[in-house]
Amino acid sequence: MPGVLGCWAVVAAALTSTAVPVCGAGGHAPLSGLTAPTVGVLSNASAAEGVSASLAAGARYVEGSNVLRLASGRWRYLPSGRSVSVVVAAGDGRALRQIGQSRAWLAAGRVPGRSAAERAAAGRALLAMRALLRPNGAMAAGWSPGWMYSWPRDSSFACAAFAHTGHDEEAFRILRHSAATQRGDGSWEARTKLDGSGPPDGRRWQLDANGWVPWAAWQWYRVAPVEGRRERLAALYPMIRKAADRAVLSLGADGLPPASPDYWELMTATANIGTAAPLLAGLNASADLAREAGRPQDAVRWARAARRLSAGISKRFFPLGYQRTVDGRHGRDSAVAFMAPPFNAAAAGVPAALESTYRALLLPNGGLTPGNDPGAPWGAVAWTPSTAFFALAWAAGGRPAKAGPVLQWVLSKRNALGELPEKVDRAGRPASVAPLAWTGSIVVLSLVALEAGGLSAPPLQP
Repeated sequence: MPGVLGCWAVVAAALTSTAVPVCGAGGHAPLSGLTAPTVGVLSNASAAEGVSASLAAGARYVEGSNVLRLASGRWRYLPSGRSVSVVVAAGDGRALRQIGQSRAWLAAGRVPGRSAAERAAAGRALLAMRALLRPNGAMAAGWSPGWMYSWPRDSSFACAAFAHTGHDEEAFRILRHSAATQRGDGSWEARTKLDGSGPPDGRRWQLDANGWVPWAAWQWYRVAPVEGRRERLAALYPMIRKAADRAVLSLGADGLPPASPDYWELMTATANIGTAAPLLAGLNASADLAREAGRPQDAVRWARAARRLSAGISKRFFPLGYQRTVDGRHGRDSAVAFMAPPFNAAAAGVPAALESTYRALLLPNGGLTPGNDPGAPWGAVAWTPSTAFFALAWAAGGRPAKAGPVLQWVLSKRNALGELPEKVDRAGRPASVAPLAWTGSIVVLSLVALEAGGLSAPPLQP
């Protein structure tokens, strides 16, 4: 996940639970070189600027915008065509135009929520996601050093959230960037620079992207404007074909993918659910998209692979309650939610595994640790993406009574600017970078699902 670079240690008290890389490609990151994570973001159509905690003191966003009303009453914003923010008098005409543009963008789509408070949170999350999206379709995880890269996983969630809220242009832009950064063998780097020029380091690539990207394309396609939709799918189809074929080739005799770094960005010795579940979603999505694109042979091939993978998951992960790895040595994992809608139609044992895993990972501060692998350095810090997974799984599966309290806990941990943080410390305070695009995307999708009474997963293949 963003902020976790291969091999990490959590420096708790001194750095407010900020994860710090201690080994792997590139060597150590000196503590003196770390900067405090941002707590907000200013933006225009082409640039962004992080908001520091000191600048945010006593400040608030002007409603429906990324213009900051300072404690002094003056406004700070990032003018069009500029890369450095300016301070102007409240009511400045150019700032008002930017505010109007932001509000018009929100109004052009859908701001989900069952209450004014939920809609306000969704609007803030959407504006943060828009601020983090680059003109070329790269989705920055956050706007702090260490997060200013594009992860295929985070980008796929943002694509789905934009699509389901009527922001088709942004969703499709992300998919085009995913196509542009796909490797020749059909896989993706763990993360890339925002200009698309390649990875910033030598960390291992992650196979889960071969599931996330086709899943995002499927979510986009099912809600995209009908006019021109098939033509745009045709433009994306080479990416989908290469991704799905690479996923098929990865499956072993047992139907499972090989050991790979999971969303923790840590290597496992055996197959993990954080890779197997997204690949299943991606293969089912690819097969369905192939039928839409008039490619029946591709659909048959990928459906066959999806059935093999599903059987392997049922045989190896189901008896363990969908724990992190098939060897049963690495405990519970929040990635069990990837086996549920809107990713996969819940298989046997998944509802019970969601319940038991949630209880196992629940911390005293009310949030979840990503997993309880005894070798992982999570400590008492809750991660908002891992917690929000369960809100989304239960909301998408039509269980609002289960989803609601989890989602409200996540929303209650927004910082003073209303931004969703990556982490929550043991005292229940927002920690690490904010806003985090991944958490914002999951929250938006959860609110969409709660409004609609569910959210579909790619269909199981006959």
